Amino acid sequence: MRDYFIRRLLLIPLTLFGITIIVFLITRAVPGGPLERALMEAQQVSAMNGGGGGSSSSGQDQALSEEQIQQLKEFYGFDKPILVSYFDWLGKTITGNLGTSYRYQEPVADMLKRALPISIYYGIITLIITYGICIPLGVVKAIKHRTFIDNSTSILIFAGYAVPGYVLGSILILLFSVKRDWLPMSGFVDMEYYHLLPWGVFTDWDAFKDVVMHSIMPLLCYLIGSFAITTLLMKNNLMDNLAADYMRTAVAKGVPFKKAVIKHALRNSLIPIATTFGQNIVLIVSGSFLIEFLFDVNGFGLLGITSIFDRDYPVVMGIIFLSSLLLLVGNIISDFLVAMIDPRIRFN
Repeated sequence: MRDYFIRRLLLIPLTLFGITIIVFLITRAVPGGPLERALMEAQQVSAMNGGGGGSSSSGQDQALSEEQIQQLKEFYGFDKPILVSYFDWLGKTITGNLGTSYRYQEPVADMLKRALPISIYYGIITLIITYGICIPLGVVKAIKHRTFIDNSTSILIFAGYAVPGYVLGSILILLFSVKRDWLPMSGFVDMEYYHLLPWGVFTDWDAFKDVVMHSIMPLLCYLIGSFAITTLLMKNNLMDNLAADYMRTAVAKGVPFKKAVIKHALRNSLIPIATTFGQNIVLIVSGSFLIEFLFDVNGFGLLGITSIFDRDYPVVMGIIFLSSLLLLVGNIISDFLVAMIDPRIRFN
């Protein structure tokens, strides 16, 4: 099994190469890139100023000369063939240089360092609360199937699942921020603590209390989506195992029902949850751009979607690279957890 995981780790660079080169080719092929936008803005400025001074009949040449267009291509890295540009980007990435944002003229690595702690904070807390509550709740619902506890919790879970997170967020903002003024409406922290971002807010007590107050509504929106899926997955798998022959045999041989559930049925029921655990690492980082947009939280998800809309390709490539790396590592972690939970599984 050790050799299997070593091979999986060795495949990560090759897989990353395939993912990033495909995304890089797509960014060069889609219309409306940064060069086209710069030319369009220059043309609009030229039209507002009375028509520009170029001699050619082309609208672009009226706004910018050929020399200026060539300088723009060099600035955005479009003066080289696609594969040459890709390998230039890859060489810089290997050394830790993810490039510079087209829009903000700031190193992409610095932008990711600011956004990652925020998304990791929400993601880890969401993951801990989800698994800490949903797994025990799923066990109780499976054992108490079709009782009042099961039916009442099912109503609450499905009612919550039917409401999207961003819709719940709008309702919470209206109730607790606009009408009651109990909780902050938006942001990760108040302006007076901005100088402590990203990690300083967790070491200053007053800043940390402010972060907690800002986190209540976004966390509720994050939790509502995953609560039903994880709980029902745990319940259904445990019910299948409770009805299995090995459980009836264990109880018939005198094993206490509680001990049989914990040592046998519960362990087998955790296998499907373990298979998806590694994928949640990406969710920890990426978050939800809708929730981050609604609460004006400058996290990883919001940075990713705005960079796509702005055609900020260095940021897009940095996010794709990091997300893909985490997903590949997460899949390996999932396989490892499955092997730890189920001794029958051995990867060769």
